[in-house]
Amino acid sequence: MRIIEGGVCAAKGFTANGIHCGIRKNKLKRDLSLIYSEVPAAAAAVYTQNLVKGAPLIVTKEHISDGKAQAIICNSGNANTCNANGIEIASKTCELLAEQLKIKAEDVVVASTGVIGQPLDITPIKKGIESLVSGLGKFSEYAEEGIMTTDTKRKSVAVSFEIDGKECKIGGIAKGSGMIHPNMATMLVFITTDCSISSAMLKKALSTDIKSTFNMISIDGDTSTNDMVTVLANGLAGNKEITDDGENFSVFMKALNTVTVALCRMIAGDGEGATKLLECSVTGADSDKTAKTVAKSVICSSLTKAAMFGADANWGRVLCAIGYSGADVDVNKIDVDFVSAKGSIAVCRSGAGVDFSEEKAKEILSEKEITIAVNLNSGNFSSAAWGCDLTYDYVKINGDYRT
Repeated sequence: MRIIEGGVCAAKGFTANGIHCGIRKNKLKRDLSLIYSEVPAAAAAVYTQNLVKGAPLIVTKEHISDGKAQAIICNSGNANTCNANGIEIASKTCELLAEQLKIKAEDVVVASTGVIGQPLDITPIKKGIESLVSGLGKFSEYAEEGIMTTDTKRKSVAVSFEIDGKECKIGGIAKGSGMIHPNMATMLVFITTDCSISSAMLKKALSTDIKSTFNMISIDGDTSTNDMVTVLANGLAGNKEITDDGENFSVFMKALNTVTVALCRMIAGDGEGATKLLECSVTGADSDKTAKTVAKSVICSSLTKAAMFGADANWGRVLCAIGYSGADVDVNKIDVDFVSAKGSIAVCRSGAGVDFSEEKAKEILSEKEITIAVNLNSGNFSSAAWGCDLTYDYVKINGDYRT
């Protein structure tokens, strides 16, 4: 397996585009994105667990109930949530796109991101559809830009892998910076592959993968309303269709996981106001559940996040987060280290503090990527979670987000 360029256009038969249609006031920002497969594709998606769901999620869930889709359209700037005409807007968007692409409206995945509860008019989308479709090409970066909200950078990755002697490719793009919390799937992620895999196995792959990837991110503890992860697989790589468990499915799972972990790290590192990517790596747990629970609790701790912002080796906040996590752990066995490109330093052994150099710790914690390594010393299970530091700018960004 190797990392390649191309994002959602890396796989055969996929094109993309992104334009400014007028939803956003800033004409320099793209606000409508399209991903298209030249042939119908197997489709799978997972959705936010928030009870308040944007209209596009409801429409998409209905459209891919047959396990098929051929296009993904997403607007930014307005989340199309809590609008009286939300379903009508989402459905009409699919119809307008289908007419231009000469496909069925039911084969369109529709998504939306931005401010919640603001009126949304179909007019700018209607005016922009023709340009969006006519400009389709290998323009993953345009689609990436068109789904951004408070993101400061584009997020994409792609890999090449082999099944049945055939080269397969899988790529993904994402948006996510705020309202990110482990509760599936508090961001927008669109993944494409030319690997041939049944919709049932694609759904199994995605629903399995998210447990250790997208459900293990937290920026601010808020689970948003419009978020989903969608995968399209058009089969153009020419491998024998994956229809059950086995070596080929394992290879596909590994490729998918490589893409999703990379996107998780990009999302976490670009958290609103963030200056550092944080990873909590938990080892020595007595179960997978314990490992995940502990990792999530540490990465969600506001006090730990604030300490990391200040490069303060306040390891007691890590122990505190583990203690209230709800996981059944022996606190007298816990070891904690802080790790970065500047080295590693032990700060806690067997649940108690150890002597360490504050100067060295500050040097380690001043890096852009920090690992909080927790060893529970109680078993052989492990897990990781990702987040970011908590900074002054987070409040500034969200204090006037709507206005």
